[in-house]
Amino acid sequence: MKLKSQNRILPYVVVTFIYFIVGFLTTVNEQLQAPLKFTFLSEAGAYKNTLTTLISFFFFLGYLINGTLGSKWVNRFGYKKTIIRGIFFIISGLVMYLFAVEIGYKFPDFHFAAGGAIIPYGYIIFLLGSYLMGTSAAIIQVVVNPYVASYDLPGTQPVQRLSITTGINSIGTTSAPFFVTLVMFRGISIDNIEIKQLITPLLLLILCIAAVALLVRKLDIPDIAHTRAKVGEKLEKSIWSFRHFALGVLAIFFYVGTEVAIGANINLYAFELEELGNPVSFFGKTDIIIGGMDLGIHALLSTLYWGGFLVGRVISSFLSKVSARQQLITTTIIAAIFAVIAMVFQNIWFLVAIGLLHSSMWSCIYSLSIKGLKQYTSKASGVFISAVFGGAVFTLLQGAMADLFGSWRWTWCLTLVCELLILLYALVGSQPREKDII
Repeated sequence: MKLKSQNRILPYVVVTFIYFIVGFLTTVNEQLQAPLKFTFLSEAGAYKNTLTTLISFFFFLGYLINGTLGSKWVNRFGYKKTIIRGIFFIISGLVMYLFAVEIGYKFPDFHFAAGGAIIPYGYIIFLLGSYLMGTSAAIIQVVVNPYVASYDLPGTQPVQRLSITTGINSIGTTSAPFFVTLVMFRGISIDNIEIKQLITPLLLLILCIAAVALLVRKLDIPDIAHTRAKVGEKLEKSIWSFRHFALGVLAIFFYVGTEVAIGANINLYAFELEELGNPVSFFGKTDIIIGGMDLGIHALLSTLYWGGFLVGRVISSFLSKVSARQQLITTTIIAAIFAVIAMVFQNIWFLVAIGLLHSSMWSCIYSLSIKGLKQYTSKASGVFISAVFGGAVFTLLQGAMADLFGSWRWTWCLTLVCELLILLYALVGSQPREKDII
């Protein structure tokens, strides 16, 4: 379908805005880990870190189980209807969050014991909501990635369009920590947070997302030719027969694993340093008080980490003469060095700085992985999105290691391992074989 020149950019803008919402709510989910640790899981004993990181685990479990569902819907219903289905899952997840909070607030004694830990049933409901939110993010990303990479926007190339779109996504991830601190918990110190403070913000979010769904239904988001299989069309080759794609799936598994683990767990590491008498400071200050509200150094850490994504993606969008492979090699080497420095010198700010280096990795790995796939693209995107489950595996694994070691410090070796494996993909696995180009 041909678009009039004046309307050519509109579908791209709409899809990019939806991706902003995904980034925002993904980080909101991560930022709720620490508050829920001090409320729902205050009596979880030695399993606090493991149970806390289960919130992110269930979010990314939605990617593993339902990533391919999104690609099936794209092939059957098209991009627009799949987006609307994804938004429905967002609303369902938020409703489950609200239900969990209501249960936790009105029935504080509604809990069970497991392994010496007291676990509220509201926490279990919250995990289900997290799973639904992850499912929504997976379905929408199955639409966004191939759509943006293949969309005909004059004067741009795929990695640039992906960098711009993921940059807008980063605005959502960057603003989310302060949304949680200032709007959801109204600048109150984490020690004094009450779970009931989530009720009104969640209601407002549900209404806003419902309004977005109605708006998307009325807008024209055309399909893109040759990016998805037609109904009844049989694909002759297995998607796994494309070596550069198969290895790219592994690369994205490790990339998202370390990306999310840092964003989700850096706050918990900061709380540990504070308990050990070595609080994180920003220009000599260990807290940020503005207008009587405690903005929290912990929110600042996450904001600067995700803000690094925004800055890096803006820079990457202008690098039209630097290949995705070259960008990936450079950023992974520097990120690996930063991870070592962070552990050796116990300096959390080098972990924050890795956000700048992670910023372009998704776009680079994705564009390298789908190169030359044509009608296999939408199916590849679904499989690719399932690999985002790495965010669940490494976040939970790191939390378990922190409980086992009694400290977060050396758990960041997981980041180092992931960076080195991504580097290996850039150097060896990202080059498509001649028979893999359709």
